[in-house]
Amino acid sequence: MGCTAVLITVAGINFNQSFLRILPLYNSLIIATLQSRVNRYSNLLGSVNSLLYAAVYAYYHLYASAFSALLFSFPMQLITFIRWNKNKWQHSTKLRKMTWKQRLLSLVGYAVVLVAMWIVLPLIGSEYVFLDSATTLLGIVVLFLTMFAFVEYTFCMIVNGIISIALYVTMIPKEPETMTFLIFSVYSFICICFAFFEAKKLYSKQQNENKTALEV
Repeated sequence: MGCTAVLITVAGINFNQSFLRILPLYNSLIIATLQSRVNRYSNLLGSVNSLLYAAVYAYYHLYASAFSALLFSFPMQLITFIRWNKNKWQHSTKLRKMTWKQRLLSLVGYAVVLVAMWIVLPLIGSEYVFLDSATTLLGIVVLFLTMFAFVEYTFCMIVNGIISIALYVTMIPKEPETMTFLIFSVYSFICICFAFFEAKKLYSKQQNENKTALEV
């Protein structure tokens, strides 16, 4: 985390990045570290930080991401923290798995809405429409899965992390200062991978605990 913070700072200074546009990244370093441990407090801090991201995304004309941060990420992460806190399990919450029907319906719904976004976003002047809409919509899916503590949310975060990295790589030739966001995206992806395995471990522990309780 310390190395990533230094790299973000150096890149920000080199590309004359405004401190206000870097600020949410510094906050996210802490949030991503908490997410890697499936810690419920990551949702509380992430909710507040979403307001800062909304302003940054609007500056870069990533309107899909800006609307998502303001209208979805901010309230839903706050609600998620409340739900997770009510069903807390150690530092996390009680996790569960989706049924195959729920997975299929989620995939179909994602595809339909994604096509609609590809049609609408160019009409309001949004840039990087393909990747912006893909990562934004998947981010919303992650929010819903996280809210209901479905363990699959970590897998979706991995996919979304890859798309986010691709988005910032695409933006750098036109907006070199977004190098700071690319650096953070790589760090976030590493944390997400840790979260994937941590969630699986927590879910397994919870299932074994439930099984033992029933046997007793």
